[in-house]
Amino acid sequence: MLLHVRLCGWACWCLFSGVFSVFSLQQRLTVSLNGKWRLSNSNGSLLLPAQVPGCVHSALQQQGYITDPYFRFNDVSYRWIALNNWTYTTTFTLSAELSVKQKVLLVFDGVDTVGSISLNGIALGKTYNMFCRYVCLIGLLSPILYASEQRKAHTSYVVPPECPPGVQKGECHVNFIRKEQSSFSWDWGPSFPTMGLWKGVRLEAFDILQLVQVSSVPLYNDAFSQWRVQVELLIDAVQTARGQLTLSIPELDSEQTFQTHFNPGKTKSNFTILINTANQVKLWWPNGHGEQPFYRLTIRGFQDEFLIFSTESKVYFRTVELIQEPVVGSPGLSFYFRINGKPIFLKGSNWIPVHSFQDQVTPDVLTYIPLLPHVCRYVSGLFSILLSLMPDLSVCLSCSLKNLLQSAVDANMNALRVWGGGVYEQDLFYEICDELGIMVWQDFMFACAMYPTETDFIQTVREEVVQQVQRLKSHPSIIIWSGNNENEAALATDWFDIPASQRPKYIRDYVMLYVDNIKKVVQEEDQSRPFLVSSPTNGAESEQEGWVAENPYDPHYGDVHFYSYILDCWDWRTFPRTRFASEYGFQSWPSFSTLQPVSIKEDWSYGSNFTSHRQHHEDGNQQMILQAALHFHLPNATDPLKRFTDTLYITQVMQAQCVKTQTEFYRRSRSEIIEGKGHTMGALYWQLNDIWQAPSWSSIEFGGKWKMLHYFAQSFFAAVLPVAFEEDDTLFIYAISDLSRDLKLRVNVFSWTELDPVCTLNSSMLLVPGGSAVAVFKQPVATLLAGCGNCTRLTCLLTFQLEDDSSQQGPTDHHFLCSPKDAQGLRRPNITVSIDFYSEMTLHSDSVAPFVWLDVGNIPGRFSSNGFLMVSRNRTVDFTAWRPTSVAELTASLTITSLRDIY
Repeated sequence: MLLHVRLCGWACWCLFSGVFSVFSLQQRLTVSLNGKWRLSNSNGSLLLPAQVPGCVHSALQQQGYITDPYFRFNDVSYRWIALNNWTYTTTFTLSAELSVKQKVLLVFDGVDTVGSISLNGIALGKTYNMFCRYVCLIGLLSPILYASEQRKAHTSYVVPPECPPGVQKGECHVNFIRKEQSSFSWDWGPSFPTMGLWKGVRLEAFDILQLVQVSSVPLYNDAFSQWRVQVELLIDAVQTARGQLTLSIPELDSEQTFQTHFNPGKTKSNFTILINTANQVKLWWPNGHGEQPFYRLTIRGFQDEFLIFSTESKVYFRTVELIQEPVVGSPGLSFYFRINGKPIFLKGSNWIPVHSFQDQVTPDVLTYIPLLPHVCRYVSGLFSILLSLMPDLSVCLSCSLKNLLQSAVDANMNALRVWGGGVYEQDLFYEICDELGIMVWQDFMFACAMYPTETDFIQTVREEVVQQVQRLKSHPSIIIWSGNNENEAALATDWFDIPASQRPKYIRDYVMLYVDNIKKVVQEEDQSRPFLVSSPTNGAESEQEGWVAENPYDPHYGDVHFYSYILDCWDWRTFPRTRFASEYGFQSWPSFSTLQPVSIKEDWSYGSNFTSHRQHHEDGNQQMILQAALHFHLPNATDPLKRFTDTLYITQVMQAQCVKTQTEFYRRSRSEIIEGKGHTMGALYWQLNDIWQAPSWSSIEFGGKWKMLHYFAQSFFAAVLPVAFEEDDTLFIYAISDLSRDLKLRVNVFSWTELDPVCTLNSSMLLVPGGSAVAVFKQPVATLLAGCGNCTRLTCLLTFQLEDDSSQQGPTDHHFLCSPKDAQGLRRPNITVSIDFYSEMTLHSDSVAPFVWLDVGNIPGRFSSNGFLMVSRNRTVDFTAWRPTSVAELTASLTITSLRDIY
């Protein structure tokens, strides 16, 4: 049989895959059609093999028709690909065993995006949504041309924005196509409007029925102190089928049997199993607050006492509430999450697509990595052989979900927001979040735009939402659904210059899409978690104001997105004291080893065409330099390459210190109401990861390498943390704790010229309750310095730490009494290093060294700490390699940079 899929360059995002396995005695057959297909363009001038799952760009690169799409200016050079129409073709034989089945389905788990499908010349159907699963066949149209045609057909009024800003070098009208919105460009990513069969293709055949989808949602009844599990089955039946269904969770001694029947076609049925109250249920907790246990749910279907199917899935028990209630001493409402009855401060970041080409996102290619570090220390003679066998290992690192999510947990994060301009992530992403205790704020895929509300558009969105909620609602990690990214704010603050007379029309469209449809569908499908219409939003207050608040950034309500690149980021008074900070951040450049593979020598200057082309945020490169210059000397090396690499370094120093200051402000604001504002209960900085090698707000570079910011996040998201700030020339230090501890404070005052403390101050022991921020130190700076010899603001700095009776608790933090560029006595340090057989590095310094940065080039891995303030003569740092290495390679690759080395 000949199968054609013609692609028009639009994406289908409705997925219908389940996290379960099925055993069936009725011999349900599944035949994968993944593998090698044929790919051709519209005029037949290109004909080549193509892997499925995959996309056109990846196929062209794999067959040598194009080079790396990320190299230099290729994002613009390869624009022709997305302007063409493409056809995927394969031939398969229907086996005798398969052909005698009562029902045979052709299933596409993901089509990107607009296409038509035919089998043996017979048209089977069309696709219009990257986020939907299709049971049919496919040819793909140009997404750019399709979006443009849809825009032209919408003649009644403009649906803004028409095009992205010119600096993004992107394509227009992405809001008219249900496709990854950032694939047409964003302020941190390139324009690669992909096309392809981005998920699996298969045949499914059966005689009686098949189990398509299983979801299980635990619910707790406070009145009866009892758990129940709501189990939803999506069944595809050939004809009416009657029988018995048995649900059981053996570990909890809970089992129930139901008499049921299934109607022909696809039907959804709900069953509830009550949990035996004699058993203590183990709860799922976020990272840092407990374990993440699960139970096995077994589902068995019988007909005439014969087993016709059996499936097993995981069940995690937890409750989630979004608390919006009056706050004593403050106007407005609270905004925080309560997990299993406990208020939780969300610490984390925002997640964007891992790669422009989703087929290159590897699920778990590096599962063996945690086992490698100690092994690597013994295989120095083998690493070159292993590398020759795994040449693409470092490339795989950039796309490994496990590596990125583990990096989030290693930085003490407990939450990620899956941003609404990307994709609904694959099942494994959410499974790993379940296992690691990462809470997920899940946006629906609408961002920074108005959207059409024609019947066809609304219908495909409804199907998208149904499929995604059914697929994902079993995951305890998902704690909230959110309708869109920044669209309420766009309307309220008039991003698109909509005339006042037309504003009611756009508000009606907004309410129709997000409230009357998306919200309604979500609440029909899932009653176990809260739903917000937008982010940022005033939440319950926005609802009272007709879903579009006058000021969605009001710090007395909901969540806030806040960016300011001109104001001094070291001044905490420039930040909003909000209930919940779901976006904030500063840009930096990635390291030279990340940029080098996609650039050439002429690109290696801050004013090159390459650095300008790679920057998709208006004035972004200049903003970074201006912000850095507020507190640091800028690089002035005469060697062009050194000046470039030093500039990359100072942007990372600036970003790390800025985000540190802002995050610490939010964490210390959790227990206070000041001038009616405060009780901050979340800090999710923008953004965790990168989609390519370019400047962005990320803390992890494309390739998995940690920026200085991510090392800082290990500290500012620690469970126990001291934070210092000044107000009216008085120094305050707060103890912040997710745990209940008796703690005391130690403050060390150092001179910039000496490695021994000038003086040390100790506080008495104080109980710091779990989930609080408590002031433990207050003293005028002048008084503090007067008690420390000849110290002045320009000659001295502070470090401080929290301790219990036996040891230090949490990280050591620092506070500069002046800008480092004004520091007196700061000199260029002589830092030497020795590396032992176990990749342990011992550093020796002869002077105080701020922002010490260790870099081993293109050796993938991470340090136990980095970007640190060195106020001791010796410091030991471990390096965990993500591939085999040796002492010789590490020694040859290691560079050490500190602040004084760049000028």
